[in-house]
Amino acid sequence: MRSIRKIVKAEYRPIGDLLTYSPMPTGSIDMIDPFIFLNHHGPQTYKPNNNGLPFGPHPHRGMETVTFILDGDISHKDSGGNESIIGAGGVQWMTAGRGLIHAEVSSEEFKEKGGDLEILQLWVNLPARLKMTEPWYKGLQKKDIPLTEFDGGKAQVISGEFLETKGAFQPETGINLATIFFEKGAKLQLKIPETHNIFFYVIKGELKVNGEQAMKLHLVDFGNDSEELQIEAIEDSTLLLGHAKPFNEPVVARGPFVMNTMEEIDQAYMDYQAGKFGSWND
Repeated sequence: MRSIRKIVKAEYRPIGDLLTYSPMPTGSIDMIDPFIFLNHHGPQTYKPNNNGLPFGPHPHRGMETVTFILDGDISHKDSGGNESIIGAGGVQWMTAGRGLIHAEVSSEEFKEKGGDLEILQLWVNLPARLKMTEPWYKGLQKKDIPLTEFDGGKAQVISGEFLETKGAFQPETGINLATIFFEKGAKLQLKIPETHNIFFYVIKGELKVNGEQAMKLHLVDFGNDSEELQIEAIEDSTLLLGHAKPFNEPVVARGPFVMNTMEEIDQAYMDYQAGKFGSWND
């Protein structure tokens, strides 16, 4: 079985009244190449007449965001002209590439009526050859995302392939992502290439993976010494599982930009200030 280097608990980092847990980066783990950042918002319940999500217009360059809406919704708008409202069970994939401005807020209906909210946002790096690619966005509702079942569970196949099911997205970087829902007692055996890094975050519940227990809000960091992954659900659980070949490139991240050098970061700020990320109209 693949060895486990460490199991990291997410740090509590609230953003205003938004409950937020961050398992990466922390003092214990910087990144799992090419996965560079995860924020877990909620679960929490918003009262009627709330302000919703606080992520107003802001820029990005050099990376991708994958946003998992477990509960609630997100109203997306960006400087490329894309707009959507994605509800519970849906996923958004945004390739920032050479740069764009976007906002992620709650819909007017959610702000008026309130409700349950739980959202994860994962940042995935882009290799140097794709840092300045054309920006791209697609939001999919729950019904548009392939679902595959196994004994005692099911999985939303977000990207790449999982259990011989093709994902909703096929990124050029070959990132594989799935949200897996286990019933208590379910077991799952997987083979993941040794050359791939694994991203394994327990959203809810408790799992045993390769003989070690991983509780909710914990990230498991694996070695690269075996293909074998054995997972057992100690209770009903939800897992975000990803894997990909590492890029093995320098990573310089400052604020909303992820590049290969500090000079490229400086250029990103200059380009943004010069209006090269597109215009924003409310």
